[in-house]
Amino acid sequence: MIKSLYLNRIFYYCGFSAAGLFVISYFLPPLFTVALLLGACTLIAVVVDVVLLFSQRRALTATRFMQPRLSNGDDNKVVLSIKNAYGFKIATSIIDELPFQFQDRTWKRHASILAGEAHELAYWLQPRERGSYEFGHINVFVRSPLGIVSRHYICGEPQTVKVYPSYLQMRRFQLSGVASPLTGGGTKRMRKLGHSLEFEQIKEYVPGDDYRTINWKATARHGYLMTNNYTDERSQQIYCIVNKGRIMKMPFDGLSLLDYSINAAVVLSNVALQKQDRAGLITFAQNVDTFIPADKKGSQLNVILESLYRQSTNFMENDFEKLFSVIRNRITHRSLLVLFTNFESLETLKRELPYLKKIAHYHLLMVVFFENTELRSLIQQPAATIEDIYVKTIAEKYNLEKRAMAKELRQHGIIAVLTAPQHLTINAINKYLELKSKQSI
Repeated sequence: MIKSLYLNRIFYYCGFSAAGLFVISYFLPPLFTVALLLGACTLIAVVVDVVLLFSQRRALTATRFMQPRLSNGDDNKVVLSIKNAYGFKIATSIIDELPFQFQDRTWKRHASILAGEAHELAYWLQPRERGSYEFGHINVFVRSPLGIVSRHYICGEPQTVKVYPSYLQMRRFQLSGVASPLTGGGTKRMRKLGHSLEFEQIKEYVPGDDYRTINWKATARHGYLMTNNYTDERSQQIYCIVNKGRIMKMPFDGLSLLDYSINAAVVLSNVALQKQDRAGLITFAQNVDTFIPADKKGSQLNVILESLYRQSTNFMENDFEKLFSVIRNRITHRSLLVLFTNFESLETLKRELPYLKKIAHYHLLMVVFFENTELRSLIQQPAATIEDIYVKTIAEKYNLEKRAMAKELRQHGIIAVLTAPQHLTINAINKYLELKSKQSI
């Protein structure tokens, strides 16, 4: 690439010098011959470069490889494969036409490819919203070793790729979420409480087993200690309820609270299915838009994914009265309802509290809402001026109000989970596993 650049500059200066000599030769005729030689050499070099680059109809191909669907909020790998069919080394400048959602109009890569070889160029994309993403063509500008002329290749076909809720996050939590409570940055590992009474098998005693589960009849029959093994109860109904109201459009670290809630709902539904429970979904704002009955069939997770892929907020206020009406009429068995929502103030919570109490009367209701992490940074900053003291006081007031909301919910028998957006998934799964171990559902 550097040699090609140097050659390109040499021929540029030669052409510039030839033009200058033609002008000077008007006053100094002996220089006319030198100018002709320089001009002829430059012209020959350009012709040779054109022949090298354009003698073959299609001497370069480029293909884009990526997953058929992208994961929202995660790094997704994209690979460009560029094949050089020329008989010489080429220098390329590659421009991939990215979807407008990324707002990147300066994307450009450079690569040198040997004769007859293929070069793979990998890069990563992190979508920040769900929906359809349109990829355009792959533009490749090719230069020969002479580096005078550039040939433009338009390769590949436009692609439409769907961005789904974070299924990469779902896979990451799948195994660990079934086995034990999760840990993550800034979260506390939860102690597994309670004891399930659903019998699974009789097995030989090993150190660490609960001595209260020893089966004395089996022990007498075999001559060594045998214990009863229990497993978590199965086929319990778990509904993720996602609020799509105006308040859920609030952004945090590039994603909206709605996107965080949808990602957590997908992961929690997958963990519930892995635990042999039945997972369902409800989304609502002014009306209940989606109702997927709880089930544990093999295709249930795909049904939930396809539904959440299209969800967006319409900036309307939510109606908890209609939500209670749908839950009361359509969910006939006691279930765990995980409500992902947010409250602007304590007054807002008190306005919706009568409907939440009615829901909690028939089902086990867990309300997951968000703390404002930016308030924490304001509280921790030292106050140097009167304005800083005022800002810090207001931040502490709102922070205290969030904790008062959680206390208000717990006083009415509603499970409250106040969490930072980045810890939402881990905290929701841990609370679900804790409720399972306590046999609260």
